[in-house]
Amino acid sequence: MTSSPLKNKIVFMKIVVRAPNWIGDSILSLPALESLKRNFSQAQIWIAAREEIQDLFISLNFVKDVITLPVVNNFKNIKESAKKIKSHHFDISLLLTNSFSSAFLFYLAKIPQRWGYLRDNRGFILTRGVPLKKMDNSPSHQVDYYLNLISALGLQTFPPELAFPLSPEEKNWAKKKLSSLGYKPNKPLVILNPGAYYGPAKRWPASKFAELAKMLQKKKKPEILIVGSPEEVSLAESIASSLDKKPINTAGATTLRQLAALTSFANLFITNDSGPMHMASALRIPVIAIFGPTDPRITGPFHQPSVVVKKDVPCWPCSYRKCPFDHRCMMDIDPEDILEVSQNFL
Repeated sequence: MTSSPLKNKIVFMKIVVRAPNWIGDSILSLPALESLKRNFSQAQIWIAAREEIQDLFISLNFVKDVITLPVVNNFKNIKESAKKIKSHHFDISLLLTNSFSSAFLFYLAKIPQRWGYLRDNRGFILTRGVPLKKMDNSPSHQVDYYLNLISALGLQTFPPELAFPLSPEEKNWAKKKLSSLGYKPNKPLVILNPGAYYGPAKRWPASKFAELAKMLQKKKKPEILIVGSPEEVSLAESIASSLDKKPINTAGATTLRQLAALTSFANLFITNDSGPMHMASALRIPVIAIFGPTDPRITGPFHQPSVVVKKDVPCWPCSYRKCPFDHRCMMDIDPEDILEVSQNFL
């Protein structure tokens, strides 16, 4: 391994990392952030992230602070963000995003060192660009995608481990919240996450989630908790309203960290390929992940215990946001398939 020529100056360094834009990708980037910090143990590590995901990083003890970025990437917003970032006088910027605009932001902020993958024609903006490795027949996990960037920069990487630290106060809040919603700790808690922000192609139909919930209530008698974002409230309500025994429904009513705290009490997390799936995996909650158009070898749950349920269809993988055909990759998965797998966890 070639050592970085900048490591002799670590005591003076301030490093800013542009976090990925998605919840799941941000969680999967945590091992790379940990490796970065261990290489520059005396440096300040800052995160630049969109507002909706910034709370993911506040519990990391090695993160100095988070700079909030706007969701819309127009030139005016980029200039304003660059001015804000420039005022912190960073020495190094690390891009965990792939876009030209994210590299241009750090260029405008006049950060001397700008590191990242050579993607989106941004090579002339980067001071150290890393070419993508060629994919073989066994694509690597997204966790390794971020770690490979660290190692290609001449830095040491460490065995990856996802962790999502929660404070005692957050755990206590979740315990009281569940109690106020009628949950009794002597019953298993099964969380259903029927949404997927990426698009409807990654969502198992709500009617099948509802049918599964009825089967679980009949056979295992767990408490069902339905979670989701504000945009997924109607989706969650369509499932809850179809059940004779009403579940707990917190869709649209929690922050990211509150969702994590509630998830930490689950016995089983049943989910589409989504950010909350990776959150549950990082919390070491048993996960049943329902996969359709995407490849679980790349974005599947990283830690055990977990099971991926997926059907082989000729059009897979497509990575469409919305299926232009009959959505057979999801429609062919039956509630009985998920119920059978859940027997291992309940």
